[in-house]
Parts: sequence; C-alpha cells; structure tokens
Amino acid sequence: MAETAGTPPVFEDTDLRVRRAFERLLPAGEVVYEEGERGESLFVIQSGQVELLRSGPETARLVARLGPGEFFGELGVLLGRPRSARAVAVTDARLLEVDAATFEAMCVERPEIAIRVIQRLAARAIDLEQRLAALGVDDLLRPVVRVLLRRAEPADDGACVRLRLRDLATEAGLTLGEAHRALGLLLDRRLVRLQDEVLRIPDREALSACLDAPD
Repeated sequence: MAETAGTPPVFEDTDLRVRRAFERLLPAGEVVYEEGERGESLFVIQSGQVELLRSGPETARLVARLGPGEFFGELGVLLGRPRSARAVAVTDARLLEVDAATFEAMCVERPEIAIRVIQRLAARAIDLEQRLAALGVDDLLRPVVRVLLRRAEPADDGACVRLRLRDLATEAGLTLGEAHRALGLLLDRRLVRLQDEVLRIPDREALSACLDAPD
C-alpha cells in the first residue's frame, strides 16, 4: 500500500520520538513477527519495505507491501488480537516499534495522529471492499467449500464442521473478510447452517455442487 500523494505520513514526527519507542534495523529477509503471535506493538516504517503474508493451503498469500510512512500490526494494539499475518522485511528496513501505552500517549498528546490512523484504517477498509467486489463468487466459495468438505464429520442431520472462522480463512487461503463473505453466501443459500457455534451441512452433495459451477 503506497503513500497517497499529498498525504502526510501518519507518524510524521516519529524521529523526534525515537526515545519513546524501540528502533529496529532489519536486514532483507528478516521476520518482524509471525502469524498468530500475540500482538503488543505496532510498527512504523522509517525506511525500506515490509511484506505482510498470510498462510494458505499451499503457499503464503501476499496481503500487502508497505513502505516508508506506513504502519502495520495495529490490530494487536487496538484490539488485542493475535497477528493475522507474517511480517517480513523485503529490503533492509528501519522500523519504530511502538507499544500500546506509547501509542495511546502519542494520540492523547497529538490528536491528529489518531485522526490519521483512523483515516488510514478507513482507506484500508474501502480497499478491502473494492477487492471483495472485484472477486467472483466462485473465487470465494470454492476454497471454502473444499475446506468444509475436507473437515466435515458425520452427524445425525448430515455432517458438521467444528472450525473457527479464522482457521477456515487460513485453510482456504482467504482473508478473514473474504471467508466471512463466502460463509454468508452459503448460509443464505441454506447449504450450511450455524447451530451452537457448529456449522451443520444438511446435504453434502448439494454443497459439493458449488465446486462444479462453471467458471
């Protein structure tokens, strides 16, 4: 995700705040953090590039390539969620690691930082919506259906799948939003139903037919 022309970086004065954060110098290829790790800091790219990669059924999927002025890892700080992707320096990079307490203090002292973070997150949400709209339905349904059929266990009313949405997305090689959309389509078509936090598949053959839909 490149910087938008004319838009100042979210943390334009971070050089003045190095004393309040940890500066990290990473050679190309070094991992910043792994997918699934506990997230307690966000990172601001001072120089170089970082890729975010999400694991898939066969190979990792590129989520984003970020450059100077961009930040990542914010969900761990804002929501206390584990890392949703693997972050790797693709060039020599200089990062600032900002913990939750420091980030909160920065937002209190400089409200414009909080506003820019919100604007950047909103822009990412819009970008995700546009990418979802560009995807064909089959592009989402087929990988999800394959996972559901592979994970299905016999049940009195057909079959059932005990799988969290995040794990479903990972196995299908989709983002969390893409997996959620695909599952919603299956629920709307009544090919699956959610009961007691378990996905129920009343008719496996009907669900399998999604794999035979023409391209």
